[in-house]
Amino acid sequence: LPALLRASQARFNNTFTAFLAQQSQLDARLIDAIGYAMQNGGKRVRPALAWGASLAVGGDWAMADSSALAVECIHGYSLAHDDLPCMDDDDLRRGQPTCHRQFDEATALLAGDALQALAFRALSGSKLPSATQAAQTATLASAAFDMVVGQQLDLAAEGQHLERQPLEEVHRHKTGALIRSAVALGALAAQATPEQLAALDRYADRLGLAFQVHDDVLDVIGDTAVLGKQAGADQLHDKSTYPALLGLETAQALAQQLTEEALAALAPLGVNANPLRELARFLLARDH
Repeated sequence: LPALLRASQARFNNTFTAFLAQQSQLDARLIDAIGYAMQNGGKRVRPALAWGASLAVGGDWAMADSSALAVECIHGYSLAHDDLPCMDDDDLRRGQPTCHRQFDEATALLAGDALQALAFRALSGSKLPSATQAAQTATLASAAFDMVVGQQLDLAAEGQHLERQPLEEVHRHKTGALIRSAVALGALAAQATPEQLAALDRYADRLGLAFQVHDDVLDVIGDTAVLGKQAGADQLHDKSTYPALLGLETAQALAQQLTEEALAALAPLGVNANPLRELARFLLARDH
């Protein structure tokens, strides 16, 4: 794993454990479900992007702790809800029973609801200037809404065969919006300049698409035991994917091209952005 991702995984787990311990303990089962949804593995890509963006513009790790917490809480809520029978109806997440299988549907639904609220509690509880908190809150709220729009577009597209532009529209919302917000939150925490924010947003936009294209590829060529979720699920649900639209080899080449464009966007940031560069290369080569 890249050094940024290794460090992010350890820091996030410690930070989230402490954060969750500060919340209401009135219902132990709900707290257990929240912890289960968030702590049963995961690469911690979005927290790593938040911390990496802070480092890339001259900030430090601590500045972006609340950013990393917030964006991963939104991600965790989306996964708990995505896995429900009314959505993707998945039994496995990261090689373990999904939250609603481990607990029950109502508890998984409420755990996701709570995580969405906790994301904004994390931002509002930071020691960052109030203007920064306001900008971060607007950024994450917009991304969370776009993500939900993308999920609806994805559900509506089942059984259809989307062309490339509408397919990109789905994934720019469903996956890309939260990835872009992770980078923006970390950069805002470190008081990035408008030029730095623009460069990082270009990076995140291309990275988000590359991430989704490679996810689609892995659904075709991956192994369930390695993926930690059911391989071939996209075909089972008759979803539009990049391999189905472009062919497997062309989809793999597209992921490579998008990653190169993401790396090129970081040129103005110099060596401080090296952790983000290493992370982008890793995400293209990952097998789960």
